[in-house]
Amino acid sequence: MQIGLGRWGCRALLLGGAILLLGNAAADSPPSTVVTQRAAAQCVAMANAAFGKDVAITSATHLGASAAGAAPGPGDFGPSPALPAYCKVEGIINQRIGAEGKEYGIRFAIALPDDWNGRFLLQGGGGLNGFVIPPTGPVASDGRPALARGFAVISSDSGHQGAVFDASFMADQRAALDFAESSVRTVALMGKRITAEYYGTEIGHSYMTGCSTGGREGMLALQRYPELFDGIIIGAPAMRAGDSNLAIENTQVLLNQVAPKDAQGKPDIGALLTPAVRDTILEGLLAQCDGLDGLKDGMIENVAQCRFDPKTLVCKPGQSKSCIGAPLAAALEKAFAGPFDKAGYPIYAPNPFDTGIVDMRSGYLPTGAPGPLGPASVATSIDLDARIHQIRNDAVGRLTDTNYWTNLNTYLDRGGKVLFFHGVSDFWFSPLATWDWYERAAATNGTAFTDASRFYMVPGMFHCQGGNAFDQFDMLSSLVDWVERDKAPQAVIAHRSAPSAEKSRPLCPYPSYAAYEGGDRDKASSFSCRKPSAAVGG
Repeated sequence: MQIGLGRWGCRALLLGGAILLLGNAAADSPPSTVVTQRAAAQCVAMANAAFGKDVAITSATHLGASAAGAAPGPGDFGPSPALPAYCKVEGIINQRIGAEGKEYGIRFAIALPDDWNGRFLLQGGGGLNGFVIPPTGPVASDGRPALARGFAVISSDSGHQGAVFDASFMADQRAALDFAESSVRTVALMGKRITAEYYGTEIGHSYMTGCSTGGREGMLALQRYPELFDGIIIGAPAMRAGDSNLAIENTQVLLNQVAPKDAQGKPDIGALLTPAVRDTILEGLLAQCDGLDGLKDGMIENVAQCRFDPKTLVCKPGQSKSCIGAPLAAALEKAFAGPFDKAGYPIYAPNPFDTGIVDMRSGYLPTGAPGPLGPASVATSIDLDARIHQIRNDAVGRLTDTNYWTNLNTYLDRGGKVLFFHGVSDFWFSPLATWDWYERAAATNGTAFTDASRFYMVPGMFHCQGGNAFDQFDMLSSLVDWVERDKAPQAVIAHRSAPSAEKSRPLCPYPSYAAYEGGDRDKASSFSCRKPSAAVGG
């Protein structure tokens, strides 16, 4: 392998005797050692590289190859993966003192592998960002992230430092704008410039992957910066967080209204949704929807045709077990239909009934315990019209939300491709909200969009990963093959997490589903992608 030194590589050779002596000392070393030494010298030189007065390089460190480990990897997307030797460059863009005397700026880290494959990838963030996730590109990579494949990968904190849901940075105008939209473009362009300078050649293809906030950032790129990337993977996008949070709160209120009261007279969700009641809901859901895919295995593959009716579980006269009360059934039906304003217009999309909704840790049904955004609500009323008016007049929210724009002709005319995935048991953002946007984009752009995109529902999967699901899959390879070889993906083979990683199943372009054809139920080859037999409603 030959290292392309480029401008900064040439500069490295001129830095002084230390690097020159290193080259002389390595004269009799094995070729791999010489290559590593040259890469390390080139990397160290990046600490002195200049990219403009608003950019400060804070460190440049060459890291050797590392083996896979059991500890969680970057972004908690599975265990730590094996990584190649690479140069890690860290820096900050537009460092300044902003609102309330706090320091702001877009901190970033870029990984530049010694054995570069000519590709660049922007890694999306999570939550409200506020920290730099190690740049490996783990999303939709099935444990072999982009860096391990030879991509140059950059990630950032989007312009502020803080805990994952600390919104105090919104007081600063530039930090709020960076988070809402502009950091995506700023960081991508900086990453591309550093990559091209480091390797001394132009980038072959550019990609972006992300889930949750990272998925929203991917939609930003798709909609507002169509020239930045050749391919994007968008997972469970936080594209209308105000609306989805309101839907969750509305569900809590509806269930609070029918919950028994505790000693203080407050709704007791734990007494309403007991483990037995949760089991009853799950068993009833499976009885109505599990067999629609041809196999009763505790999975609901035929998402589009699952029309679960909670009223079928209402206790009959004299029945007290394996049933639920009529008020709870009515509350469930109303909650999962999504909130509506007084005029009857939907505020948010419906939430699908899926196996993960009853989970005590990550399910959609509340437990009464505090959540990521604070203590559980005990409210029994909510003014949805007033709340949605407030949400839709929030300035930052209007820039942050990505559920409106659907004109994608610039991106599509450049040959751009995009893959979507969303867990059907996502407790935070309804997959039907993402599908609603997909359908509207299809209506706007026609076959130019549907021929350049795929949407994959992941049955049983929680937010981005986890759950009773086949939640490990490699869409990154599918995207690269599509962009660079014009090989359009259909089914994507997924498997379960360890210790059941040998169990596999296809993910099918929605609304198609994995239909059981016979044979070993633990092998993807026993399933085929089949379209629903009846009309599918959005």
